[in-house]
Amino acid sequence: MKGTVILLATVMAAVNFNPIIKPILEVLNAILWPAIAVVGSAGAIYCVFLGIKIAKSDKQNSREKAKKDLLGAVIGFALIFILIVALKIAMPTLQDWVRAQV
Repeated sequence: MKGTVILLATVMAAVNFNPIIKPILEVLNAILWPAIAVVGSAGAIYCVFLGIKIAKSDKQNSREKAKKDLLGAVIGFALIFILIVALKIAMPTLQDWVRAQV
């Protein structure tokens, strides 16, 4: 078992992954800022839609459900936005780590 792991590590060290990794990193870098714009605009549109739904609801149950939906949407979009920004900030560190592994 140890011999297999050592053999696999030797083969992995001999393989040049740069032609594979470079396009992936370029795509990620190109997608992140547009993803922030898409998530932000989709979140704003959906929250406006839910706000209209709250304003139009005439029953207390439907109003409470719409409020819960709006709260969930705001939390979800904020979380997605934060994660995308964190990925954008961490991208140079991740790129250096991947290059060091290869």
